[in-house]
Amino acid sequence: MSEGSAFEPGREPAASAAPSPVAAARAVPRHVAIVMDGNGRWANRRGLPRLAGHRAGAQALERVVRCAAELGIEVLTVYGFSTENWRRPATEVRGIMHILVEFLRLKTRDLVREGVRLRYVGDVSALPAAARAELERSVRATAQGRRLTLVLALNYGGRWEIVDAARRLAARAARGELRPEEIDEALFGRELATGEFPPPDLIVRPGGELRLSNFLLWGAAYSEIVATDTLWPDFDGDTLRWAVAEFGRRERRFGGLPGR
Repeated sequence: MSEGSAFEPGREPAASAAPSPVAAARAVPRHVAIVMDGNGRWANRRGLPRLAGHRAGAQALERVVRCAAELGIEVLTVYGFSTENWRRPATEVRGIMHILVEFLRLKTRDLVREGVRLRYVGDVSALPAAARAELERSVRATAQGRRLTLVLALNYGGRWEIVDAARRLAARAARGELRPEEIDEALFGRELATGEFPPPDLIVRPGGELRLSNFLLWGAAYSEIVATDTLWPDFDGDTLRWAVAEFGRRERRFGGLPGR
């Protein structure tokens, strides 16, 4: 499996990349976000239909959720379907939605057993009725999970999220509930669809691409970004541990000076 350092896809990680238990206790990010990229390319390289790649991607998600919980990550957000993905062929979109429904029906009981709470962000009103129903059922069933929060970003886009928050704040101002000068970063952040979660500490980009792809644009302001050539269906616990170890080697300054 070929791993890349941050913005250097293709470099093999050192054998000592995994942190020691003591180092991991200090370096594990609270919130990890992943762009689940590369399903189609994975299938094409094997002469399989693209939907086979999406199914393999669902299996990768199982592995990564399990590892994230073991590492002590609190929130795992995965980019499942973007606002731009509607541009794909209708047959592929229908297949992705079917895989989503199937995943929720088959895996919700496992999520409950593992202490995983499911949440979602995005304009899910555009999703098929079956997908919406399964999402709500899974959210209710997993509500008591405390080990890990899994956030599915569905029909989600970072620009959509920012515009949506701006519209709702403008509506509140128009109703006289707040003055425009009262809107600051903290208030705006709480109004976001992702406002209930901490900003992502680490964003992982599989598939060798070096862009955010309209993912968590507000929250990513000071996220550490790690890229890898590994396609999402090949992503596993070792890949996540490598990314977390890379995060642990970073010095996060948030605009300040080193050591301050």
